[in-house]
Amino acid sequence: MRIVLVGPPGAGKGTQAAFLAKNLSIPHISTGDLFRANISQQTELGKLAKSYMDAGNLVPDEVTIGMAKDRMEQPDAENGFLLDGFPRNVSQAEALDKALKDDGVKLDAVLDLEVSEDEVVKRIAGRRICRNDSAHVFHVEYKQPKTEGVCDVCGGELYQRGDDKEETVRKRLEVYHRETEPIIDHYRAQGLVVTISALGEVADVTERAMAALQKSA
Repeated sequence: MRIVLVGPPGAGKGTQAAFLAKNLSIPHISTGDLFRANISQQTELGKLAKSYMDAGNLVPDEVTIGMAKDRMEQPDAENGFLLDGFPRNVSQAEALDKALKDDGVKLDAVLDLEVSEDEVVKRIAGRRICRNDSAHVFHVEYKQPKTEGVCDVCGGELYQRGDDKEETVRKRLEVYHRETEPIIDHYRAQGLVVTISALGEVADVTERAMAALQKSA
C-alpha cells in the first residue's frame, strides 16, 4: 500500500507510522529522516537543504519533494510506503500526485488521525523530559514519575521543553490548520481519506488504523 499519514502535532503520527509500516511491511518515510539522511550523506539535495537551513531559511518545497521522490524510488519502496510529515501543504500534495502519476502508480489511502485541539495541548504540554537523556520521557498525567520532577531511570531533573509549552503548541496548531490541514480536502476530493480517532491506547489506535486501511483497500 502507498499511504500518506496526516494529523495535528501530538496525534501520535510517528508512533503509529512505525507500527503500521511494520505491520504492512513497507518503509516508513518521514521528512525528518529524509533531511538527516541526505545531509549526512552529502547528496546534492542534502547540501542544498543545509545551505538554506544554515542561513535560517525554510527549505523550498522542490528540495523536499526531490528528496521524497528519490526515497520513494528506492527498491524497498517498490511495493509501497508510508509517508509521515510529507506532503506538508497543498503545493507538495499536488507535486506528489504528479510524481506518482509519472511513475505510473497512485496512493491507496490518506489516513487522517483525528484528535481534538484540547487533547493535543494536554498531550504535548504535559510532557516532561530528562535533562540527562531526552529518551526518558514522562507526562504529568499519563506517565507520572515516582518522584515529581525526577527521572525514574537515572535520577535526572525533569523539565518542560520550550517547544512543549502551551503557547507554542497552540501556535504549531495554527500552522497545521493553515498549511497542512487543507491537504485533507485535497485528497478527500480524490476519495482517498480515511479518518480514525487517535484517542486511546497505542495498540487500539493501530488496530483501528489497520482495519480502516484494509477496508479502504
